[in-house]
Amino acid sequence: MTEPSPAALPAPATYPAAERLDLVERLHGHPVADPYRWLEDPSDPRTAEWSAAQDTLARDWLDALPGRAPLGARLAELMRTGAVGTPVWRAGRAFYTRRGPDQDHPVLHVLEDGVERVLLDVGALDPSGRTTLDRWSPSVEGTRLAYQVSVGGDEHSLLHVLDVATGDLVEGPIDRCRYSPVGWLPGGEEFFYVRRVDPELVPEDERQFHRRVWRHRVGTDPSTDVNVHGDGLDHTYYYGLSVTEDGRWLIVNGAPGTVRRDSVWIADLHGTGELRPVITVDRGAQCSARVEDGRLYLRTSLDAPRFRLCVTDPEDPADPADWTELVPEQPDSVLDGATWLDGSLVLLRTRHAVSELHLHDAATGEHRGEIPLPGTGSLHGWSTVDRATDTDRDVLWFGFSDFVTPLSVYRFSLSDHRTTLHAAAPGAVELPAVTTQQIPYTSLDGTTVRMFVVSGERRPDLPRPTLLTGYGGFAVGRGPGYQATALAWVEAGGVWVHASLRGGDEEGEEWHRAGMRERKQNVFDDFHAAAEKLVADGWTTPQQLAITGGSNGGLLVGAALTQRPELYAAVVCSAPLLDMVRYENFLLGRLWAEEYGSASVPEELAWLLSYSPYHRVRPGVEYPSVLFTVFESDSRVDPNHARKMCAALQHATASDPTKHPVLLRRETEVGHAGRSVSRSVGLAVDQLTFLAGATGLEFA
Repeated sequence: MTEPSPAALPAPATYPAAERLDLVERLHGHPVADPYRWLEDPSDPRTAEWSAAQDTLARDWLDALPGRAPLGARLAELMRTGAVGTPVWRAGRAFYTRRGPDQDHPVLHVLEDGVERVLLDVGALDPSGRTTLDRWSPSVEGTRLAYQVSVGGDEHSLLHVLDVATGDLVEGPIDRCRYSPVGWLPGGEEFFYVRRVDPELVPEDERQFHRRVWRHRVGTDPSTDVNVHGDGLDHTYYYGLSVTEDGRWLIVNGAPGTVRRDSVWIADLHGTGELRPVITVDRGAQCSARVEDGRLYLRTSLDAPRFRLCVTDPEDPADPADWTELVPEQPDSVLDGATWLDGSLVLLRTRHAVSELHLHDAATGEHRGEIPLPGTGSLHGWSTVDRATDTDRDVLWFGFSDFVTPLSVYRFSLSDHRTTLHAAAPGAVELPAVTTQQIPYTSLDGTTVRMFVVSGERRPDLPRPTLLTGYGGFAVGRGPGYQATALAWVEAGGVWVHASLRGGDEEGEEWHRAGMRERKQNVFDDFHAAAEKLVADGWTTPQQLAITGGSNGGLLVGAALTQRPELYAAVVCSAPLLDMVRYENFLLGRLWAEEYGSASVPEELAWLLSYSPYHRVRPGVEYPSVLFTVFESDSRVDPNHARKMCAALQHATASDPTKHPVLLRRETEVGHAGRSVSRSVGLAVDQLTFLAGATGLEFA
């Protein structure tokens, strides 16, 4: 590790010219400047010219950074572990994904009578690597498979059905099915699914919304599908659904946008088929439901922010106040899920973001013990055999990973109470020797927060280049998990840290609410406090501390660099939200007002302006090195956020651009989420070498 040598790198004499408009609007009494409004329009010739100049500047700088070749090779090697998914069982057939060491995308396999074969390979469908497998669901008998793919990162899933025995396409594509759940009816001839209505029937600015639950018969024109549910509800509703194996019960859950309040409906398909409410959003609670052995089980945050499990009668659901509580809320862990294993109840809990599995009596809820896990890590899906599979009825399969364990599948047997490895990640890779630990610290208001620290040494031996990340929003919690980027950073001599900030769900719904709307500043305070703890304990210094975040995490680091520019040396801000006054005007932004607040409400505009990164950029401030990374096919967060913020920082910063540049890296034909491994490596090389160059880390 040495100090970076920025003088050897290309030095922009000036940043690309960006016209500053004298545009100031008065919103609810607040003067709100927006000098780069024109950069919102990608079709504006000025935007195209400016973006092309930024492309050249970013590539000249990034391509000259040292360590790119060895880092790229090491990241590719660390990603050669591949991954294997948890099997889904249908009538003796096991369906699962596996990504081999040299594959860019997971491949869907089916195992039958001990013989494995490839069922669907998007890499073979599209050798360009632009197509991703978004979702898949086999029919009850395992004879047909509904699957969804999208192209170029747009996430506009196209639904298809194929014959499992032959691999032949039965029907499709059916469009407007973005990440739709599929609930098959017995026989494999019909299923329920979610699809947006014809865009010609709704206002132009609402065409990404207006979802409905439909009943579809395979092989028929989707325009003749039966509209089952959604009319009369808010146009931003998203829906989930499931159908019991016997085809009797249809359960639909939904919520407007991304709010954490659910409605649940149930229909007896052997009776009238009418969907009846079980709980509605006005109760202010999250809820998921499942029918098992004649009882309707409900995992809910109603009167229990860390969640509890209740039961009621599916034929005549009681008022939520009269549900029978089966497993009460626990004060020190969050109930994340429930499944059934040979007459027993298995509950998934997280304790400070770390997964646990517990056994309970399905009838009484009595605790019977804990299922041993391979280590301190995170579960990624679980399954048991279906009723038509006559073996392994007492076995639970689950995906598992931690910071040094690639995603693998384990099996737990109820009969001998043992957990064993079922399918390891397919690639053998030599991993670096690292230590992992969870460290508590105190935030500004006295709240205890925790962060995972991955390092070469158990205790700080000297200040090292440190990469701090977090998310802190939308009740999204992140536990331990295998990350090639983290291992590569630590192997080179750095320290990698993930902070479990308020706004996530690591400690339940109250933890989420403590970091949203008027309390959003708590998230940023938690992040600053993590940075200060790392410096105070000797892990790093402000000159060696880098931060990174994407999406809502991009907002996090955007706020961090404008609030405490002296605390951070370098920032990677990816697919970010940054203009919090106008975010609702673009793509899916209107769905997030519940999380952040709306600029149309005077009080809420004040919240937003208090931290909106774009509006907090000040001239003459020495800002850290900043790399924005954006994706032109992003269908969630508009790249204009990063364009405007980049122009504002390039204009305002007092830092020497040869030492602390502000750059914008963009990609086309890739979106907010899924991408190929090779493109992931390319992005990570640019991001990590940028941060390493600013903090003194060397990739050898």
